[in-house]
Amino acid sequence: MTDTTNKPKAQRAGAFDIRTFIALLLGIYGVVLVVMGLFGTSDGEINRDAGMNVNLLAGIGMLVAAALLQLWALRRPVLLPPRDLESPEEDAVGERPSST
Repeated sequence: MTDTTNKPKAQRAGAFDIRTFIALLLGIYGVVLVVMGLFGTSDGEINRDAGMNVNLLAGIGMLVAAALLQLWALRRPVLLPPRDLESPEEDAVGERPSST
């Protein structure tokens, strides 16, 4: 027989997970660098940088890092503790009211 009590479930942090924010920022910067590497880099700049398109390589690296970070956030989410709805609400400071 299974327990059918209505216990609150732990919620995921979701979009508020810091890994999601960092992955988003790395992804945006990575896309900008890839575009600059493909369309905004001259032959003189490539020759100056030892024959490598540094913007393109750094952009690809950032996109890979963003993908790995987001995959990590999806595979192992941060779980928030369940809220106990039967206990008195916490005040703004985070302390429970005294029961005196």
